[in-house]
Amino acid sequence: MALGYDGKLYILAFDHRGSFQKKMFGIEGDPSADETDKISDAKHLIFEGMLKAVDAGVDPEVTGVLVDEQFGAPRNVPGEAKERGLLLAMPVEKSGQNEFDFEYGDDFGAHIEEFDPHFSKVLVRYNPEGDPELNKRQADRLKRLSDWLHVNDRKFLFELLVPAEDEQLEKVGGDTDRFDAELRPDLMIKTIEQFQDLGVEADIWKIEGIDTQEDCERIVQAARRDGRDGVICVVLGRGADDDKVDHWLRQGAPVEGYAGFAIGRTIWWDALKGFLDGDLEREQAAQQIADNYLRFVEVYDEAARETAAA
Repeated sequence: MALGYDGKLYILAFDHRGSFQKKMFGIEGDPSADETDKISDAKHLIFEGMLKAVDAGVDPEVTGVLVDEQFGAPRNVPGEAKERGLLLAMPVEKSGQNEFDFEYGDDFGAHIEEFDPHFSKVLVRYNPEGDPELNKRQADRLKRLSDWLHVNDRKFLFELLVPAEDEQLEKVGGDTDRFDAELRPDLMIKTIEQFQDLGVEADIWKIEGIDTQEDCERIVQAARRDGRDGVICVVLGRGADDDKVDHWLRQGAPVEGYAGFAIGRTIWWDALKGFLDGDLEREQAAQQIADNYLRFVEVYDEAARETAAA
């Protein structure tokens, strides 16, 4: 199977687990069976929003959901997504950890085969100037996953987060916005190239919001270097407000090699919270999720069309 992915990807991401149960439901530790059922129902409500978007006319062949096994499977969200012809992505990593590790240990392959997603996703926190031993442990595990996926003709969706080191923050006066704008793009490029050199080969890089089109172009160049011409990037939402996510989409959309987005909380958080608090009916919440998703699709497509027409 050739490295990369040929096509657009507009993914609704709701694979959040530890943060989801804690922040949305106030549940610490392992949830009970009743708590799991309640959380799973909330996940299905998010999915119902996606189904409304499909009914509104989006193309299922470019429309996807990123959902976890823990809370998505009890209400059969992965199965329903595939039945409706949607693209399915599922996470492989343990939730809420600073160090990447497999959610299901050595059985990771069996879980992937059971649900048969189109994309297997990891969220990785990695700073190329960070702890070398931590970086090596993560890279070794990711190399194992990358090799397994490609031997088994499966696609690798890599969500890369680059947390700031203390010394890096000092260089920008402790300003995280300056870190994002001035330092993070170069660190992301360095990280992508490090992983590639170590044999960790992503088909799709899920990229934190980049503030300039120029930096988006540089990141694609790194992702596609040395013949990796089919590799693509998508924009992640990072839980930011609509205006910020709109800006990131407009920077990425015109760049050849960017092919869509994977946005989560920005789309569904307020609607789901409104439903759980009793302020919205279920149908209203699902419609709000659909409307938010459709608006981001339009923002991305409009930015891409403007560039094509220029």
